Amino acid sequence: MATDEILVIGLVLAWLGVPAFVSAYANRRSPLTAMLMLLLGGGCIAWAALTRPGGYVLSEVPEVFFRVLGQFL
Repeated sequence: MATDEILVIGLVLAWLGVPAFVSAYANRRSPLTAMLMLLLGGGCIAWAALTRPGGYVLSEVPEVFFRVLGQFL
């Protein structure tokens, strides 16, 4: 179950990093924080996919996301 949680954390970080990157670029600020979020998110996604036996199929990612979200709520 830990890989599912790491996958969700990575997805959220990557999802938040994209608008932060665009905003920093549009306002001519340094996109360092946004790049860090994207790198950490991508690293979490890669680590979760590589350490889970059998990996993840793209069609099961929404199920994993909402199952982990349901655990927190």
